[in-house]
Amino acid sequence: MKLKGPQIFTKTLREEGVEIIFGFPGGAVLDIYDQIYKENFPHILVRHEQGAAHAADGYARSSGKVGVCLVTSGPGATNTVTGIATAYMDSVPMVIFTGQVTSPTIGTDAFQEADITGITRPCTKHNFLVRNIEDLAKTIKEAFYIARSGRPGPVLVDLPKDIMQSETEYKESNSLKLSFTEPKYLPDAKQLQQALELIKKAKRPLLLVGGGIILGRATNELKEFAEKTKIPVTATLMGLGAFPGTHPLWLGMPGMHGTYYANMAICNCDLMITIGTRFSDRVTGKTSTFASNAKIIHIDIDAASINKNVLADIPIISDAKSALQEMNQSLDQDHFAVNEEENKKWLDQIAEWKAYAPLTSYSEGDKIKPQKVIETLYKLTKGEAIIATEVGQNQMWSALYYHFDYPNTFLSSGGLGTMGYGFPAAIGAQVAFPDKTVVDIAGDGSIQMNIQELATAVNYKLPVKIVILNNGYLGMVRQWQELFYEKRYSHSDISQIPDFVKLAEAYGAVGLRATKPEEVEPTLKKGLNIPNTVVMDFHVEREEGVFPMVKPGTSLSETKLKKEELS
Repeated sequence: MKLKGPQIFTKTLREEGVEIIFGFPGGAVLDIYDQIYKENFPHILVRHEQGAAHAADGYARSSGKVGVCLVTSGPGATNTVTGIATAYMDSVPMVIFTGQVTSPTIGTDAFQEADITGITRPCTKHNFLVRNIEDLAKTIKEAFYIARSGRPGPVLVDLPKDIMQSETEYKESNSLKLSFTEPKYLPDAKQLQQALELIKKAKRPLLLVGGGIILGRATNELKEFAEKTKIPVTATLMGLGAFPGTHPLWLGMPGMHGTYYANMAICNCDLMITIGTRFSDRVTGKTSTFASNAKIIHIDIDAASINKNVLADIPIISDAKSALQEMNQSLDQDHFAVNEEENKKWLDQIAEWKAYAPLTSYSEGDKIKPQKVIETLYKLTKGEAIIATEVGQNQMWSALYYHFDYPNTFLSSGGLGTMGYGFPAAIGAQVAFPDKTVVDIAGDGSIQMNIQELATAVNYKLPVKIVILNNGYLGMVRQWQELFYEKRYSHSDISQIPDFVKLAEAYGAVGLRATKPEEVEPTLKKGLNIPNTVVMDFHVEREEGVFPMVKPGTSLSETKLKKEELS
């Protein structure tokens, strides 16, 4: 059976189980879009290619499936680069299809030509330029395999227009054998046994987990391990939801804006078991002082992440699920029993730190506190919403005050820190879960970076809720200028902003506003109950800061609870 490129494209995507494409058409991909039209292949038309990449990312993070986006050549392709880099930094499985000029004109500065494989080489797990129609189906299958296997990540496939217009004999998928076999990521038995011996002897053990637990679908195994050993748990920003945020052993997020008690636990533990995280500088603070009293067991599927930032006493290359399953089995076989006396001392110490610096210590007045907005949102949604965030203060307040009990419910740009990520990511999550409550928590600066996607949400009747913590500033920039630049607020005041209520209405969404503390809960209740895209504009305390905070370049032991301690 002979098929043309676009027919092979859709057929192979269906074989890979693709349910939806996020994209934006253009000249180089018109043949593909014509096929999408003929087949009525599920597709979401965004309003900017960056939105397509972030929406595919949000779809992937919330569903655990591979996100797919399709854009044209040149600027269409380059507009996705921020979204690709965002996914790369956070290990999100995505396949990005880009149109390309015809093969003979590649390298001639043809109209809308860009060397997208060269441009994205540093921020993709792999990329392809399809040079023969015979390679198309196999290349697509390889792209999906690479995106989802091992440490996941984005893979780009560049499609020259003439290749897609040609045809070839299509081979059934069973005959398209990939040139490699599935690698195994099982822990070394000797190293695992050494790790277990340290765990049995530890008096102040701590679990530090990251996004690798969620990507590896190991949340149940982690909970079993923590409860079996009674080891307290802290998780990085990417790991929120890996362990129940309301569990008695939960310490919250560590690091620059982590909880005081998580940071103190890191400074005082004698054993740290780290799984699926890469020791970001935002987590470690001054690296030379990080967990300096502890032996470190580092379990990760990516060998390149081990000993990269923090040296491990026992490095274990393994997927999180396999390692935790084997550790749980070994503890059972050894009839492991917790040293109750030592465990009580450790948990009592942590309880003292919690009592000294609880998160609820912020003061309330006649202005809306952003923390209160998120706490109220948590209460009204019963912690069951999918929360996307932009980047900055809104991101940190969300991480601290919305308690994530479930995996794949917190979507945020951790590694790259991409403003403009949250709203299109929320659209992707809402497409994946049309019946769930999906909320984007944004700042008034970051929401404007991809606000054009309001048209997408309204177009597809996606009831995404946008909670804007509106302080008239680029909030985190302002906070740093206040603390470290003697309040010289250089170009961070953005109080000249749109009327978000009118803007929402202009796009066909619903706009709501709250300016007083007593309006927070009624506004959230109303917004959550409206079956439409809703923008909720909360005018919050302008100079509220995110605390606790660790000054850049200092130790976690120097965690400050209020701005006066940093001046």
